[in-house]
Parts: sequence; structure tokens; C-alpha cells
Amino acid sequence: MAYIQKNVKEDGCVFCERPKALDGPENLIVHRGKRAFVILNRYPYTSGHLMVVPFEHQPSLELLDAPTRAELMELMTQAVEVLRVVYQPSGFNLGANIGEAGGAGIAAHVHLHIVPRWFGDTNFMSAVGETRVLPEDLSESYRRILNAWLQTKS
Repeated sequence: MAYIQKNVKEDGCVFCERPKALDGPENLIVHRGKRAFVILNRYPYTSGHLMVVPFEHQPSLELLDAPTRAELMELMTQAVEVLRVVYQPSGFNLGANIGEAGGAGIAAHVHLHIVPRWFGDTNFMSAVGETRVLPEDLSESYRRILNAWLQTKS
């Protein structure tokens, strides 16, 4: 219940505001690059659902310069490596939802999703009950992913 109660809508762009805070379980940033950062999704589809976000506030990938787009892809690749170590998923969904019509929850600031997947991870709860069931608290996911990121990137 505490998770639900503390998730109130923030003013401004969450992807512009989160990097202003110190990294930790509150802001969920597990890695900062030169042009982008990796953050846990506060409303994940599965445990370990990460996002790669450019620091620059742009609504679409083509508005970012080539070095930023390259860093996004490299960070996405590193995130896959880390999630393989932490969760041993059967596969991944990788991608971006561009624009509100494309399904973007935060359409004004482009970001990439890395969603670990397992056989049978979609069940009646999400399909019929419109409810997500996660086996792990976000703070535990943060701790595990951060530790693995530091170990695999050193």
C-alpha cells in the first residue's frame, strides 16, 4: 500500500527531474552516462523493467544527435547484459513508444524500454484483471541491478 500511496503525479518532466536527485532507491537511476541514464520503471511490466533515457528533453529519437542515439543503444545493450545476469530471462522486449498515439506514457521525453520476459509471465491477472503482479519490490530490484551493473561494468 505504501508503494501506491507515495506514487503521486510529479510536476514537470519526470525524466528531467529524476537526474537532479542523488542516485538511490528513491530516484531509481542505476547508471549515468555522458548523454543518457538508465532507470528502473516505477510502474514495471515485469521485475527488472529498465528504461534508457537521454538527458536532453526531446519527444522523438530523430531529434537527438547521433552521439546521443549511439549512447542510448550502447546503454540498452549493457542493460540487457546486466538483466541476463540478475534475472536469467528467457527473452526481452526492447523498444520505444513514440508519441501519445504510439503508446508513450511520457510522450514529451523519448525513452527506450528494456523488459525482461519469461515463458508464462503473462497470466490471467494482467489479461483479465488488469493487474500486474511483481515477485520483487522495486527497492530490491534496484539493489540487485545496481550491484550487477557495478560488477559487470568495472
